[in-house]
Amino acid sequence: MKIALVGYGKMGKIIEELAIKKGHSIVATLNESPNIENLNSPDVVIEFSNPEVAFENIKFCLEQKIPVVCGTTGWLTKKSEIEKIAVENNTAFLYGSNFSLGVNLFFALNEKLAEMMKPFEDYSCQIEEIHHTEKKDAPSGTAITLAEGIIKNSKFEAWKLDETENKNLGIFAIREDKVPGTHSVFYKSEVDEIEIKHTAFNRNGFALGAIVAAEWILGKEGNFSMKDVLEIN
Repeated sequence: MKIALVGYGKMGKIIEELAIKKGHSIVATLNESPNIENLNSPDVVIEFSNPEVAFENIKFCLEQKIPVVCGTTGWLTKKSEIEKIAVENNTAFLYGSNFSLGVNLFFALNEKLAEMMKPFEDYSCQIEEIHHTEKKDAPSGTAITLAEGIIKNSKFEAWKLDETENKNLGIFAIREDKVPGTHSVFYKSEVDEIEIKHTAFNRNGFALGAIVAAEWILGKEGNFSMKDVLEIN
């Protein structure tokens, strides 16, 4: 594949290294806005930029009928607009709050546990995420995906930063040096606590998953997620 990297920070550099090892070519590494000239006619765009520019970056690429795999979080209020643009241009868009295989299995486990816990009202639920201090958004996109999975299968109606309160599921967002990403879901009663947890040791799992998603999306039309890529129900 010919891959254009829109957003060339730490994640972009790891994607570049792993993609080349897999035999792909990187035709663009951009920290500026994409245009016809600087994209260099890629087969697919992998977008890991900033929340402020992600929407315009993705919109431009889709309007050129280039499929986009996006891992930028913090812009999702406009996601439905992007999905519409993908369909209108007969191309493909895949968003992932986290591309790690382990995290996507964790998402499925989280939904199953939420469904199992629903009848047991003695247990309160809380999410905790820990990331490096350079992360620009809080809570993380991964934590929001976990919250949405719980809300879909429980009494909760929304999520909020800080502690769980009534029908608002709480997310603690903690920032510490050199933490790639740790996510925990707690169910606590007066007598015990159940915890499920995913700890990333480095960013390679995220980067490799994004490349796998880019390989998978070629030739497809529509809007997708890592559930589609990994065939997780």
